[in-house]
Parts: sequence; C-alpha cells; structure tokens
Amino acid sequence: MGEGEADSAPAAEKKGAEEEDDFGYRLFPDRNKKPQSFLVRSLFTFHNKCQLMLRLTLETNPYARLLLEALKQSGCTVFSDRHFSCENCDGCVSGGFDAATSQIVLCQNNIRQQSHMNRVVTHELIHAFDHCRAHVDWFKNVKHLACSEIRAANLSGDCTLMNEIARFKFGLKGHHQTCVRDRAIRSILAVRKVSKETAEKAVDEVFNACFNDLEPFGRIPHSKADAKRAYRDFQNRDRYTANL
Repeated sequence: MGEGEADSAPAAEKKGAEEEDDFGYRLFPDRNKKPQSFLVRSLFTFHNKCQLMLRLTLETNPYARLLLEALKQSGCTVFSDRHFSCENCDGCVSGGFDAATSQIVLCQNNIRQQSHMNRVVTHELIHAFDHCRAHVDWFKNVKHLACSEIRAANLSGDCTLMNEIARFKFGLKGHHQTCVRDRAIRSILAVRKVSKETAEKAVDEVFNACFNDLEPFGRIPHSKADAKRAYRDFQNRDRYTANL
C-alpha cells in the first residue's frame, strides 16, 4: 500500500526485535472487511461525497485524464467501479495503491475537498502507471518503492508552491526537489516498518534518475495549466505515433 499524500521493504528493528511488516495495511482497516451492500454504503455521507468527488476528478482533472489515457495505452485500462474504492482509513493517510489488487483506496473520512481528491487520485494513478509499465517489487525492494514515491510527489502537484505555502514551508532555490525528497521519505515511513535512515538512503540512491523520469507528463506540471498543456502534448504525441 502507498499513501496518497505523504507505497516494499524488509521489516525494521523496533526496540531490538524484528516485527513482521504489514506493508501499510494497518492504515486501511476496511481492506480486511467484507464489502458492504450498496444500500448500506449509500447511507453514509462520506461515501457518497467521495464517489461524487472521484467522478468529478476523473472527468475534469487534466492530471487524472492524462494518466488514465496513458494507462489505457499501456494496456491497463482503469475502470472507476473496479479500480477505485472509497473506504475509511487511519487518520494519517488520504489514499493508497494496493498492488495486490491493482486498486486505489481513497480515504473517504480524510478527503473533504475537491482539490485534495484531485491530488490523491493523481498521486495514486502515478503508482498505478508505474505498476503497469514496470516490474515494480512493491513488497521487497525499498528502492522501487522510493522511486515511485519520488515520481508521485514530483508529478502529482503535491509540491506546488501554493501547497507548500499552505503547509507553512517556504524556500527558493531547490525547494521543489527538497519537498519531493521529504514527501517521498514521509510516505515510505508511513507504510513500511523501516528506519528513517533506510528510507533516506533508498530515496537518495534513486533520486536523480526517478526525479527526471517525467513519464507520462513529459514535464513537471507545476499547475493545472501545465497539466493541461502536458495532456494536449500527450494526445498529439499519440496522434503522431499512430500515423507512423
């Protein structure tokens, strides 16, 4: 599992004893429950609101639309009723990518605003895209996890200037890279029982290569306008390829 705003490594030592890593599933308790009926789920405002916000994101957000098209072209068509699930989660996470089921979990109790939903869906779709196009070892290779977290933080809008200001974090030169690094480390620590040193080492070892891997955007989309341009460029690239 991976966190939506903040996804495989060996178990870390805790107080001198090794503990089995649950791969972050403790943060998503509804993953282990039997699915509720549509009628029961429809009675909960959080679930209804989550579904409505998800639909709006998938239909209108340029980040999400580009990623959905890229996934389809890669042979991994995404279906909203199959690959997304609105669930209650631990208070510290907003979403996650469940590699075992290829499903994106959206934390209906923690996502309250449309802009937040846009970022979480985009972040998790980047994990889904990486899962589709590469042989990512989410559960045993912390470098693979680190790489996808770097890409998700870099390309999802997590580290835009406005979002950083809202977190009361300010900086000029190199601030975007610092934000991406910090959020990738934070995400690993949220869902894996590894030491901070292990997370930092994994992120630093793959940072340059993964930070510069801009697929499928082709650029770092610092704003919705950037994402719209990237979406148009992606569509034009597809048309060009189709004519070859």
